[in-house]
Amino acid sequence: MRTILSTMLSLSLLLFMSCGQGQKEEKKDGFQYEQAPEKEAPASDKAEDGIVITGNDMMQYNTKEIRVKAGTTVTLTLKHIGKLDKQVMGHNWVLLKQGADLIGFASQASSAQESDYIPEGTEDVIAHTKMLGGGQTDTITFEAPAPGTYQFLCSFPGHFAQMQGTFIVEE
Repeated sequence: MRTILSTMLSLSLLLFMSCGQGQKEEKKDGFQYEQAPEKEAPASDKAEDGIVITGNDMMQYNTKEIRVKAGTTVTLTLKHIGKLDKQVMGHNWVLLKQGADLIGFASQASSAQESDYIPEGTEDVIAHTKMLGGGQTDTITFEAPAPGTYQFLCSFPGHFAQMQGTFIVEE
């Protein structure tokens, strides 16, 4: 029995030691890795017919800043690139008037489910998209307001904390 165990142990050791022999190993100096070419990350994608913004299932817009010229016609497309339903992870894009209280608006909007989280009768909104679920898209067109800095957000309950940004209107 000892001879069998001894033979098996010797064969295992021989097999272990011979693994990898005959293979040429290339060693490189220092740590290297292949890196994909960097893509320029635009503040927002510009389509031929306007601005394209995406929202995902991680409660994120692809941009925190949008710049437009005063008096121009703005065409904005919101694409929900996630998979979740709008009842669970709905997104919209809401542009507020200058001086509007973002937190106050978001708080008021959270109880306006029947109107897609846009409070009825509010005077704080310049423009907004529909509430979208995963895979849906909505496009809106509006006149850029006077030069200045405005705020935009997603008004789905709780999303405004991460999904907000500035809309800068330049002269």
